[in-house]
Amino acid sequence: MQRLPVIVGFGGYNAAGRSSSHHGFRRMIIDSLSASEKDETVAGLAVMMGLVVSKNGRFMTCDDKVLSMSQVSELYWGQVRDGTLVRKLETNGAEPISNVGSAAQLPSGFDVASLYKSRSHPRNLQITICGISDALYSMGIDWGTVVDAINPDEVAVYVGSILGQVDECGVKGVFNAYEQGKRVSAKQLPLSLNTMPADFINAYVLGSVGTTGCVTGACATFLYNLKAGIESIQNGNSRVVIVGSSEAPVIPEVIDGFAAMNALATEKSLKKLDHSDTPDYQKSSRPFGDNCGFVIAEASQFIILMDDALAVELGAQIHGAATGVFVNADGFKKSISAPGAGNYLTLAKAMASAKGIVGEEGLRLRSFVHAHGSSTPANRTTESELLNDLADSFNISSWPVTAAKAYVGHSIGSASGDQMMSVLGSFRYGVIPGIETIKQVADDVRQDSIKILTGHHVYPKGALDVAFINSKGFGGNNATGVVISPDKVEEMLLQRYGLDTYKAYCIKRKSTISESTDYDQRAIMGDFNVIYNVGEGMIDPSDLKIVGESIVIPGFINQLSLSVERQYSDMLHQSA
Repeated sequence: MQRLPVIVGFGGYNAAGRSSSHHGFRRMIIDSLSASEKDETVAGLAVMMGLVVSKNGRFMTCDDKVLSMSQVSELYWGQVRDGTLVRKLETNGAEPISNVGSAAQLPSGFDVASLYKSRSHPRNLQITICGISDALYSMGIDWGTVVDAINPDEVAVYVGSILGQVDECGVKGVFNAYEQGKRVSAKQLPLSLNTMPADFINAYVLGSVGTTGCVTGACATFLYNLKAGIESIQNGNSRVVIVGSSEAPVIPEVIDGFAAMNALATEKSLKKLDHSDTPDYQKSSRPFGDNCGFVIAEASQFIILMDDALAVELGAQIHGAATGVFVNADGFKKSISAPGAGNYLTLAKAMASAKGIVGEEGLRLRSFVHAHGSSTPANRTTESELLNDLADSFNISSWPVTAAKAYVGHSIGSASGDQMMSVLGSFRYGVIPGIETIKQVADDVRQDSIKILTGHHVYPKGALDVAFINSKGFGGNNATGVVISPDKVEEMLLQRYGLDTYKAYCIKRKSTISESTDYDQRAIMGDFNVIYNVGEGMIDPSDLKIVGESIVIPGFINQLSLSVERQYSDMLHQSA
């Protein structure tokens, strides 16, 4: 049986807030929520942003006035609205950079550095530590319980960034030190490496001795890491995989670099588009509309994959299944930044793969696309052509298309992670967010067989089987991911394991959901309890013991097996 990589946890942070329990997604579709859901979402953000405080399980103002959740929502919604998603660039008093006036930064006032001992850590590593903690708690299963159920090397971490850690505590400090008459610290250069998010997770959060890696693919980096994670589970090398990407590029030097490429929306171009003297910062990112460039963003997004057998054994929540990521280059190119043929190959293969799982009807009638949707004029034409051509090829009409960057901007390496969080939210709530930053689809965008949603689209339960996450990166780094809905996955589990095993799994899952809910309620009140362990549980190499065909590792219940299948046996002389 081929192992199915199921999503058992997810979390992180972006401009919409906390990702676990779909809070960031709920901020995006807040007008479609019930009154109680809206109140909870706004209250959680108000605490995160420091607008109210939490004491003894109650919301309070700074002068100790007690508020109900609905009062918090009513009083602070305006500040939450204006301090989240794409908005005016917060430059701490400095002038707008290169005429770029908007960005998608973490919620205003959210101080990630204060959540753990983050001294000398670049911002990207700070949001990495906070983001992975959120994802782990979202599982509702203690990490130690997971590790005790598997062998020590059956965990993999595929996480990274494109730019690395680019602020003063990282590469910026390295390059600036000489000119400023300073000395480079011993930490700045190593902390600059784009593999550091994975390294920090292994060393200070998980204590993992399993596989680790960082696969970079420009704006498709999250999907590249997801591909590695999926294949690691499918081929039996790993039973649990942390997949993610983290990026904190909102600094003058990076913004100047993208601005020099004419890639970013500027105040001047926004004014010209709107025939106005005042730019609309909150509607700066306009996928598939009349647009002028993307909006830079920061984000840290993670999902936790398990093989289906382990998920059933542990009673894990299942939020969907990641069944494949397809990657193709463009071939010869005239310009390294121009789109090309590779994305046609990735999407076609992804659609064919999904058809084999959900069937032709599932693909035609119960699928949707999370487009790359970068908000550039070149993207809006080329990606719409791509989507229409492939929809025609698979006999799909009015294929729903959306783009998360309208809400949370372009977080570079984490962009497809932002898309993933939105996909999981759509499966949970039956709502595909519309691109509400545009009044209408641009005239040069082709919509013969696709339907670019400009308003939220609500579906009945079970109406969505599969989503496609599409990403087009600089240099021809094209990737398309296939995500199967949790409803469809449950059908698949019932088919594989039978009714009795499935019922037992559902009973065990109740306590998992309860634990996850408990964390969510604590996090709403500002208790994030970020995981960061330095110098705890370290392994002395002298304490490792080889016993027969296995290694005994201190701190792990199970042993690491050295027994492997004999390789290349047909090419070797057989012993007598």
